[in-house]
Amino acid sequence: MRADQPILLLDTGVGGLSILGPVRKRLPNAPIVYVLDQAGFPYGQKPEMELAARVPALLGRLAEHVDARLAVIACNTASVITLEPVRAALAIPIVGTVPAIKPAAEISKSRVIGVLGTKSTVRQPYVDNLSREFASDCTIIRHGTHDLVALAERKMRGKPTDPQDYVAILEGLFSQPSGDRIDTIVLACTHFPLVEKELLAAAPHPVTFVHGGDGIERRVEHLTEGQPWPDSPSPGRAIFISDGSDPEALRPGLAPYGLEILETL
Repeated sequence: MRADQPILLLDTGVGGLSILGPVRKRLPNAPIVYVLDQAGFPYGQKPEMELAARVPALLGRLAEHVDARLAVIACNTASVITLEPVRAALAIPIVGTVPAIKPAAEISKSRVIGVLGTKSTVRQPYVDNLSREFASDCTIIRHGTHDLVALAERKMRGKPTDPQDYVAILEGLFSQPSGDRIDTIVLACTHFPLVEKELLAAAPHPVTFVHGGDGIERRVEHLTEGQPWPDSPSPGRAIFISDGSDPEALRPGLAPYGLEILETL
């Protein structure tokens, strides 16, 4: 293992930045390559078979292209659908991002938990399995939406968003039976923590939001324990799988995450 071999993170847009932030904080000298698969945007609205074919093939090419030491699927939808095929196809360690139901169950007092994700994620059997294993004594209320992905993408491009849009999205959880007792909400899409402040302001009563960023950073640290790193931080690379749009619009949003080098494939 060479010190300059990077950690590779893949998402369809800016959502994976909510994973990159904690990873960078824990491993500040780690070389980072963050890939935005804009040509595949949005993963949350793609047919499962399309994702199952696209993500393993794309991640395999990218891992070879950048000589990655480890890859993170920084997307809940892609993880719950493609994690096992990716692990079977690649020789490097693969970290997936799955709904943080376990930590939500550990802190919920009311034992009513909301799961807010894309429609594709919230209907997956993976969520059923996590609920049975870690939150069997809880009522799990789910709501699937792509609107919050679009809001996060707008925010990261410096565009305004309407506070009432967040109220309407949360109403999809709170209006369901027992929804008024929700005290903890799992943000089961990596885009959603990027607008957590807006969600907090829109909630009708105090709630705690949880997501997978902290768990991912600990897992990445564990898998790279004892490996060499550069002596100082280096500029991160953002690779755009182009959809024809101008990646420069995202430069201000990427810069706080140390992504200074922009490349288009």
